[in-house]
Amino acid sequence: MAQVLEFKLPDLGEGLTEAEIVRWLVEVGDVVAIDQPVVEVETAKAMVEVPCPYGGVVTARFGEEGTELPVGSPLLTVAVGSPTADTDTGAETEGSGNVLVGYGTGAPPARRRRVRRMAADVVTSVADAPAAAPAPAPAPAAETRGRDDGPVPVISPLVRRLARENGLELRELTGSGRDGLILRADVEQALRAAATLEATTQEATLLPPATLPTTTTTTTTNIDGVTRTPLRGIRGAVADKLSRSRREIPDATCWVDADATELMRTRAAMNAAGGPKISVLALLARICTAALTRFPELNSSVDMDAREVVRFDRVHLGFAAQTERGLVVPVVRDAHVRNTEALSAEFARLTEAARTGALTPADLTGGTFTLNNYGVFGVDGSTPIINHPEAAMLGVGRIVPKPWVHEGELAVRQVVQLSLTFDHRVCDGGTAGGFLRYVADCVEQPAVLLRNL
Repeated sequence: MAQVLEFKLPDLGEGLTEAEIVRWLVEVGDVVAIDQPVVEVETAKAMVEVPCPYGGVVTARFGEEGTELPVGSPLLTVAVGSPTADTDTGAETEGSGNVLVGYGTGAPPARRRRVRRMAADVVTSVADAPAAAPAPAPAPAAETRGRDDGPVPVISPLVRRLARENGLELRELTGSGRDGLILRADVEQALRAAATLEATTQEATLLPPATLPTTTTTTTTNIDGVTRTPLRGIRGAVADKLSRSRREIPDATCWVDADATELMRTRAAMNAAGGPKISVLALLARICTAALTRFPELNSSVDMDAREVVRFDRVHLGFAAQTERGLVVPVVRDAHVRNTEALSAEFARLTEAARTGALTPADLTGGTFTLNNYGVFGVDGSTPIINHPEAAMLGVGRIVPKPWVHEGELAVRQVVQLSLTFDHRVCDGGTAGGFLRYVADCVEQPAVLLRNL
């Protein structure tokens, strides 16, 4: 007899209370393995695949794609085999206890194999479980296409139907499930690959791209020439955070132009010496961490409930990154102890993860100071909005040739505008101006950094 277990939306990260369902990865009636991803959700921090800690048959799903669920609400129910029916061990029903993909599982291999063996029996007993939703008719443990070809490792009737309706030969697929089991995700991946081939060769044999699953959940409406787009997902989170920053933080901005010619020459010399390439962002980050050592008031936040300024000894440096899904701020942990080479590598890793939507909630939380390089958009200056609850943000414009008085003579130099927006509750203009002036001095004369090494 099957036991129906309820899997609830887990806490996916620091301070997150809800998530939006982007795409279901399983259907009711599908057989899932322990720690198999079952749904893709978008939080205010990142896109996350949520694995189910139980193995068995999905009996119910809660929430349509595009809806938001609070943490702790039911995601789905899974029918697993009764522990009393397992005569070889008598072990109790267990799951991995995991909430994110890649953390391993605590379930012993023998238990997982038992879940697989009981799958066909579970399908037939789901209808008798009190909390279970109706399930499809029993299906054989594998589909056979011919007497001499051997069985195809497919359990779910929905997987077979999806492949059949799209003309996909299951025997040509390699399953990603345990023991080579072909999952719904394997079929969908094959369909996407076929659609890509169709777009490039015009020799399609499967469905066109328009019918394939999509992760787009934003719905716009146009009535009488007025378009409304819901503030959801990352865009909604950005709107909430920026509004809170403007509402709670009495910010002020100061700025200065700096001659970045020597900084660019220093970077060119470092890269000419061989080894990993050093980015301008990494040099600016190294300057920021040195400046925060001299002006630690800006590496802080304000706790108004306790009426305290909270100062941090470690610098977790955020940097603004624009992606197709919106603005995100990945965080470089312990930036103050990293050299320029290590900073370059971490910036590259986080930027690629942001571009592909692979940032985790941990990558996007815990920052103490933010560096915003808006010069990549071809602009010279800006007044950044502080990344709440931090106390300051350094903005960097584009570095362009401009007329400049250098050593008493007019010359063409590489000039950049630097702007610092700071929380006036943590310091006054003297401290903010001193920080910005030190940053500008390091940009103009990188050797100034040697004083802190």
